[in-house]
Amino acid sequence: MKRTIKIGIIQQTCTNDIRHNLSKLHRNIEQVAAAGAQLVVLQELHNTSYFCQTEDTDMFDLAEPVPGPSTGFYSELAAGYGIVLVTSLFEKRAPGLYHNTAVVFDKDGSIAGKYRKMHIPDDPAYYEKFYFTPGDLGFEPIQTSLGKLGVQVCWDQWYPEGARLMALKGAEILIYPTAIGWESTDTQEEKIRQLDAWVTVQRGHAVANGLPVIAVNRVGHEPDPSGQTNGIQFWGNSFVAGPQGEILVQASNMDEENMVVELDMTRSENVRRWWPFLRDRRIDKFENLTRRFID
Repeated sequence: MKRTIKIGIIQQTCTNDIRHNLSKLHRNIEQVAAAGAQLVVLQELHNTSYFCQTEDTDMFDLAEPVPGPSTGFYSELAAGYGIVLVTSLFEKRAPGLYHNTAVVFDKDGSIAGKYRKMHIPDDPAYYEKFYFTPGDLGFEPIQTSLGKLGVQVCWDQWYPEGARLMALKGAEILIYPTAIGWESTDTQEEKIRQLDAWVTVQRGHAVANGLPVIAVNRVGHEPDPSGQTNGIQFWGNSFVAGPQGEILVQASNMDEENMVVELDMTRSENVRRWWPFLRDRRIDKFENLTRRFID
């Protein structure tokens, strides 16, 4: 029997005004829920501006415990609209110990599970190692009333190992809340290469694992508070791909957009029958994958 899920993705700008961000998120969630979305995915660190452009100890004040005020807010929204909701929060685990954490709410408002970002970048304008401790929950799918969700966060999306482990543990959808964009000094050609690489690698996860992929990115320009760079132009392009990497829906690179698309959840089974990559894996020859580099 065919099983479908309607997916809602919300691509929006963020400012330093947290109340404004939350109010806009509420309206957008309401809109996609009204359009029939059963699973709603938000972008990375959606409550705030992308504060990782600088290293500033005052930014740790933005972090919250889980559960905490934000989980209460999103729990009410999930229950109120009867949706499964994937959020991305700055978690305060203990004094001096913080994580970049995706929290998933089921349609009754309960916390279905959480995932702490495993791969933490440290690049100009993306100083995340200053703020986030690498995750320690592993690559574990989160069971919800709609199925098992393989949730990771942003930089994780470049690593095939995480996607594979989620698939091997029964994930039915791979999901990536994201915050990625261009620096203004990049050439137009380089910007195109970066964006193409970002889309391609995630479509590759879909193909290699026979699973749909949802990637939701923020959009808009956010200035660098230090003035050392020209800030980040987040490139949007949030998308949903099917289990053969086919693009089902994709947002623009400049505009705020809410989109709803229907996923055929039975298609993954058929694709895996046609392309049995899991059957043919040479697991007896993969032991070196746990090494940093093979000299």
